[in-house]
Amino acid sequence: MGHPRVYHAAVAGKRRGSKPNPTTEFFALTRRLTFAAVAFFLVAASGSASHAQSGPFAGMAGNWSGSGTITLDDGSTERIRCRASYAVGAGGNGLNQSLTCASDSYKFNLASNVMARAGALSGTWSESIRNVSGNLEGRGGGGHFQVMASGPGFTASIALTTRGNRQSVVIRSQGAFRVTSISLSRK
Repeated sequence: MGHPRVYHAAVAGKRRGSKPNPTTEFFALTRRLTFAAVAFFLVAASGSASHAQSGPFAGMAGNWSGSGTITLDDGSTERIRCRASYAVGAGGNGLNQSLTCASDSYKFNLASNVMARAGALSGTWSESIRNVSGNLEGRGGGGHFQVMASGPGFTASIALTTRGNRQSVVIRSQGAFRVTSISLSRK
């Protein structure tokens, strides 16, 4: 071992005097960061899923779509198509919802944030096309929810029932529409 520098460099995987390859280092760093990110999201998702199973909104997370009917204020009825997205959090006690529906002459984009505490529901809602918003209050659990939505010049009752991958939503109001009845299924 007459050349200790050459020996140590060979053990470290380098030749004496060689410079590290920036491209190789970049890809190695990228692989490590990707692995760390995937591991983080897997741990976070598994933790969230186990907590979400205990609250009243358990089993609602995901993307839903379907159709139904809307009865307008003039009494006419139209077919309506809808898409919904639900994000469940706070141990299954929090729900962020986005619901978009359209018929031949009517469309609405409803978003809501709801919290559940001991069977009582409260939160906020907004409708982006008409730029209106308000509060939600109601009761629910076990897949059945009854909520009143109120805002300036507007009130509506909302009944929502979820059974597995099927959901029904009925909205009754005294505004531009009287009744909307929707059947959704999870994708």
